Amino acid sequence: MSVDDILGSSRTTEITVPRQPASSGGKRRPRVSVVIPAMNEARNLPHVLGHMPKDIDEVILVDGNSVDDTVEVARKCWPGIVVVNQARKGKGNALAAGFAACTGDYIVMIDADGSMDPREIARFTGALDAGADYAKGSRFAKGGGSDDITALRKVGNWGLNFMTNVLFRTHFSDLCYGYNAFRKDCVPIFGLPDHTDATAPRWGDGFEIETLINTRVAKAGVRIDEVASFEFRRMYGESNLQTFRDGFRVVRTIMRERFGFGAPAETPAHQTSTAA
Repeated sequence: MSVDDILGSSRTTEITVPRQPASSGGKRRPRVSVVIPAMNEARNLPHVLGHMPKDIDEVILVDGNSVDDTVEVARKCWPGIVVVNQARKGKGNALAAGFAACTGDYIVMIDADGSMDPREIARFTGALDAGADYAKGSRFAKGGGSDDITALRKVGNWGLNFMTNVLFRTHFSDLCYGYNAFRKDCVPIFGLPDHTDATAPRWGDGFEIETLINTRVAKAGVRIDEVASFEFRRMYGESNLQTFRDGFRVVRTIMRERFGFGAPAETPAHQTSTAA
């Protein structure tokens, strides 16, 4: 079965935003790294990597101790892919490990389940080319959408957006969506816990990672641009997302980041600041 057979006709919309040329007026084109956290995603990776733009400079797969052929499939689909093994469990720990391994000027974070279209990457890097420090994917911006979000999660997301926008004076339309891109200089702002320490779980290791990152870039005052994105249903396998458990972790993250209630030892190093 080909990648296009797996993709299906409902996922063939073309993305036409071009990347910058390799050089413009003698200026080097920014290198782009893509970070893909994955655990037991062997059936989904042919779609994700098969639709990855060919001019991406670096793809990093962070493997969460998969028991299927995730790593082998990734290497077959994208020769030269960098494979990183995470020390602890959780999406947050996987992303921290992936970010640390990146060598690109721009970093894109995308899921391995087929819900995010890699062909949209040009929209995100285009926002960075235009001056944004952080390109925030949104299913609710004009041109975005979702085949996956339930009515309950949509209401919850609206409430979390409202809370964050009031407390942080932001204008997010989709707080918890995980398709984002940013300049590598933003990584210190995230202040993520040490990804190499396997001794104990850390705050930020789980699904709260997107909220933690979004609130910290907001506090840093960097320029954030929203980018419309369409979310598809997971192609194969079961999601680890649990609405109420993970929603509570998001609320807890918002309160910790705004008021410092039980703040973790790791603190963001706000080293850059530009007009929002």
